[in-house]
Amino acid sequence: MNNIVSLRDITVEFDDEKILDSIDLDIKDKEFITLLGPSGCGKTTTLRIIGGFLTPNSGKVIFDGKEITNVPPYKRNVNTVFQRYALFPHLNVFDNIAFGLRVQKLPEKEIIRRVGEMLELVNLMGYEKRSVNKLSGGQQQRVAIARALVNRPRLLLLDEPLGALDLKLRKEMQIELKRIQKSMEITFVFVTHDQEEALTMSDTVVVMKGGHIQQIGSPIDIYNEPVNSFVADFIGESNIVSGAMIRDREVEILGRRFECVDGGFGANEHVDVVIRPEDIKVSAPSEAKLTGIVESTIFKGVHYEMIVDACDGKWKIQSTKAVEPGQEIGMRFDPEDLHIMKKMEEHRR
Repeated sequence: MNNIVSLRDITVEFDDEKILDSIDLDIKDKEFITLLGPSGCGKTTTLRIIGGFLTPNSGKVIFDGKEITNVPPYKRNVNTVFQRYALFPHLNVFDNIAFGLRVQKLPEKEIIRRVGEMLELVNLMGYEKRSVNKLSGGQQQRVAIARALVNRPRLLLLDEPLGALDLKLRKEMQIELKRIQKSMEITFVFVTHDQEEALTMSDTVVVMKGGHIQQIGSPIDIYNEPVNSFVADFIGESNIVSGAMIRDREVEILGRRFECVDGGFGANEHVDVVIRPEDIKVSAPSEAKLTGIVESTIFKGVHYEMIVDACDGKWKIQSTKAVEPGQEIGMRFDPEDLHIMKKMEEHRR
């Protein structure tokens, strides 16, 4: 699959503070890629660079093999959907979607045909004459998406477009956005700080922190093989403990040795070890190398979440079986449940 966008050595500074620090990123044609990270990490700035709303202090933006670093937004085959949908309140649904086509002065017959296609795509057939002020938040978002797609861009940028929706509607729109992207066969670049959104919709996730890209990979790779403790802690929930690699496929944590599936570390190299809460099996204390006392148990719907005091630390366990607070339990895990990472503050690329 070919790259549609490449960012090369992009640096952005505001008031002598680096917002993006020499980042490189390739975005493939027809993929759904998500820029994920906490507030201030540089993800929206990256989106603005791609859209042409901001010019980097240094570096290049390449679109379809051509440099477009200084090309203005209206000359890029890119459209953007913002968190605030910026619909025209004085226009109905049809006229909002048709706005860009009328700016291009397309024939009215072509406008009617293309707006009709978009209304069908976003499941708003029959809403053509409805005032946008009388639509729900989810319906307004669909109008904004249709208006952005009716011009047939090669690339659609989405800047936290689900942030204003309630939880149930947000989950529904996650599925809808993925369906629309697959149907249109264009590239979506999605910005969010919500890990679940990123894991649910994306082909590729780009995890960012402090103006640097920490890791790029599929949702499964990002979740199962985080490159550092920041990624592990930000993507899902994790128990992270310090350890030492005794040799390949053997790690020591909390004074006990465990089999693992990782290798390539130096002998006795200090490492961070990630154990996901759902990977810890609750057992009788006599059946496990690690034991602890349950401090709290909360029912979360599909599982119980327990906080366990063990080895001078707090552990989070997710289990389908509840254990009453105050009881001692054993904590077991399989070799593949231990994710070994080099000790590092951040991964820069």
